[in-house]
Amino acid sequence: MATSIKTLRDQLVAQGNQVYIFTTTDPHAKDVDEEQGIYRFHSVPFVSFSDRRIAFAGWLKVLRLAKKLDLDIVHNQTEFSLGVMGKMVARELDIPCLHTYHTMYQDYLHYIANGHVLKPKDVARLAHLYLKNMDGIIAPSERVYTTLKSYGVTSPMRIIPTGVNLDVYGHEDSPEQTHALRQRFGYDEDTPVLLSLSRLAFEKNIHALIEAMPDILAKDSRAQLLIVGDGPAKESLERQVKEMQLGDHIQFAGEVPNNQVYHYYQMANVFVSASDSESQGLTYDEALASDLPIVVMQSPYTDELIDDPAIGISFQRRAELVQGVLRYIENPPSPEDSAKRQAKLHDISAEVFGHRVVDFYEDCQARHERQSTGHRRLFHRKKA
Repeated sequence: MATSIKTLRDQLVAQGNQVYIFTTTDPHAKDVDEEQGIYRFHSVPFVSFSDRRIAFAGWLKVLRLAKKLDLDIVHNQTEFSLGVMGKMVARELDIPCLHTYHTMYQDYLHYIANGHVLKPKDVARLAHLYLKNMDGIIAPSERVYTTLKSYGVTSPMRIIPTGVNLDVYGHEDSPEQTHALRQRFGYDEDTPVLLSLSRLAFEKNIHALIEAMPDILAKDSRAQLLIVGDGPAKESLERQVKEMQLGDHIQFAGEVPNNQVYHYYQMANVFVSASDSESQGLTYDEALASDLPIVVMQSPYTDELIDDPAIGISFQRRAELVQGVLRYIENPPSPEDSAKRQAKLHDISAEVFGHRVVDFYEDCQARHERQSTGHRRLFHRKKA
């Protein structure tokens, strides 16, 4: 979500727009950064997600600031307190309110009292209630769109996948840079490196990648799995690696700054993911932009993205995961494969993403204005 917001902000600014971000307080950041247009509001750690925060006050401050900044559109990126405040601000200022639905909450219910408090039907009811009367909803993928439709959401909705900055991920590291990063983890130039890059959460299913490693090693004993990221499942995954005695073939790189992530894609031979909870799969697009083949769990998004083995392979069973990985280890991508991947990049570029969002903004503004004018006319008639 943070990557999506940053990408959108950068693209909107590049198109000449002024963007302000209202978010929660952060112990490591100042509350106001006017140069960056960032304003923070008092918050506390969220239940079961201590590294995530939720604002608990500031409605009047939010409204005063919104009026002062003379906003034209409110674009919410959270369904919690700041999202509710965003809806209230838009209503007070009579401006459009849009929302991007990032998270498939039914995949995360186990974090709250082991799933005993909230059920999928509760998610559907709450999402329907929150999204009611939105001027526009952005679904990052077909899966999100279909899910919201099944919830009975009727607000105008458009599928707009988050784009990838091709200038960053399309940048090719020098052989010296790649060698230095490989050397840091003890990899030789010809060591096949499988890259997993995500938050280390249980729903990312990283344990399935670890379970598949013995089968991969039986065919190629040189293979290495590098797990990049941090999160609540880290200790469990480290314990699994130790119990399976795979310490010589699996390493944890920890969390990597976002502006350094592209180096890891450049260094690897194949990107792997067994996650079945992706609303879009932004890392898949980043790997593609980095000219890296992907082997990932099948989903509606991968059905759309992967239309040629040059791009990657999706799997449902462990044997298919192993087979896909070995295919790319044994047959490095050819120039023809790279050309096919490049042909996919236009549709997933950050620039196209930004233009699609702005087009939706304009449609929502026009619709909001027509509806507001209609309401005002109706009001005057009744008053008369």
